[in-house]
Amino acid sequence: MLYSYLGFFGFTLLVILYTSYKLRKDNLDTSNGYFFAGKSLTAPVIAGSMLLTNISTEHLIGMNGSAYKNGIIVIAWEITSAIALVIAAIYIIPRFLKLKLTTIPEFLERRFDSDIRSVVAFLLMSSFVVTLLPIILYSGAINIESIFDFSTVFSISKKESLIYTILAIGILGSAYSIFGGLKAITFSDSLNGIGLIIGGLLIPIIALYQIGKGNIFTGVSSIYHFAPKKFDIIGSEDSILPFSTLFTGLMINQIYFWGMNQTIVQRALGAKNLEEAQKGLIITGIFKLLMPLIIVLPGLIGFYYFHEEYYTKPDLIYPLLVKKVLPSYLYGFFAAVILGAVLSTFNSILNSASTIFCMDIYKKTFNKNATDEKLAYFGKISAAILAVLAIAIAPLMAYAPSGLYFLLQELNGIFFIPISSVLIAGLFFRQINAVGAKAGLFFGFVFYILTSFVFKINIHFVHLWGIEFVLNFIIMLMVSKRYATTVNNTQYEEELSKNQEQSWSGMNLAGTILVLLTIFIYIILS
Repeated sequence: MLYSYLGFFGFTLLVILYTSYKLRKDNLDTSNGYFFAGKSLTAPVIAGSMLLTNISTEHLIGMNGSAYKNGIIVIAWEITSAIALVIAAIYIIPRFLKLKLTTIPEFLERRFDSDIRSVVAFLLMSSFVVTLLPIILYSGAINIESIFDFSTVFSISKKESLIYTILAIGILGSAYSIFGGLKAITFSDSLNGIGLIIGGLLIPIIALYQIGKGNIFTGVSSIYHFAPKKFDIIGSEDSILPFSTLFTGLMINQIYFWGMNQTIVQRALGAKNLEEAQKGLIITGIFKLLMPLIIVLPGLIGFYYFHEEYYTKPDLIYPLLVKKVLPSYLYGFFAAVILGAVLSTFNSILNSASTIFCMDIYKKTFNKNATDEKLAYFGKISAAILAVLAIAIAPLMAYAPSGLYFLLQELNGIFFIPISSVLIAGLFFRQINAVGAKAGLFFGFVFYILTSFVFKINIHFVHLWGIEFVLNFIIMLMVSKRYATTVNNTQYEEELSKNQEQSWSGMNLAGTILVLLTIFIYIILS
């Protein structure tokens, strides 16, 4: 156990010291320095931070738990991200950078009006506090508790141990966001990303080595022949993720997440130029094609070891697998990697939430003439308040029947699909105006809640995303046509045309290769 604690505190301290060293000359008392890293981020830092912001314990626990129960079909959440990143890099991020945006809701004001900016800012803040942050804290606490078994060490109940662990993670994650801003987050993400890849790959490599009695490829063959149906990537219509969802709501969700989600896009907004932002997105896409080795394969290995024993609690599989295959002297390092993944996602969302509060709510509504220093100050205050709320809600999260990851995705649909439809309308459909956008936003929000949580319609929630998206557009087009005189895109289009950013020369080639690789993965696994 001594080696475990040494590994844990050693790696965690290394990340803190490295981040502190990198920030020693930075001014974090201005909004540009605090929220956007002084517009200095390069492609590798953007990619590392995007990856770590996305990958956390809801993936390590939730995705592996779902793969254990449902098979490799859940890989779709990962590999289709590569296509979405290509779309974002070519069609979405260039527009955002031309407009010199600070937040995604700000785009909606520039394209439509200030009312829709305020509404979307409120919805995003709600989604962060109610769904994302609590689930991240809870799943992280499960993993850390499973490795160190604090409940036994300190003679307390599992529930108490989880609460204390949530509190510790929440306080440490808040410190990164509150005192270091976006730049602290991105630099710590880069180092934690290296740790995640090394630590995450150790689990399947060691397990396959043991199963194959010294030969990893024999191990792969063994787990495949043990349950070949779990390796079919084409999900049936009655599965947890049917193949048809790729052509309805899944890609809409992916495009929103990688191209319009403040938590992710803020890294691109902090890029030194468009070329670095595009390269960062493509590098992220490459890693997303490789991430199933860390967040899907261990779940399939778990089925080989534990069979159907934990089908009712699939989120236990990853912690159990870690304890089964990982040497005890590596527990500490692995726990530090897990903590880094949790902190990365937690503090990134916290930073984005405080950015939206300061730019879209405080400055817009309460103090239009707020100075940079004032915005940075209120960013820290709002981050602290949001952290306290998330820590208070996190213990209320219980095991979901289909796993934490699918619970998170289902809840995210409440906010993401209505917002994504309005954003896509604003980016690509000139004929949709502010009145139509508001109608679509309201309809989508109500439609999803009624069909998913009130009437319980027997349609997969990802298909509901697609249906809702189409209906939202019909509503927006009809209402916009009825109030056609309210359209006014002149100033918005002038800003797009006058601000030019130089694109990366290799963008189209790199994007084409990524898309083809994604299709190839589906072909060989089907």
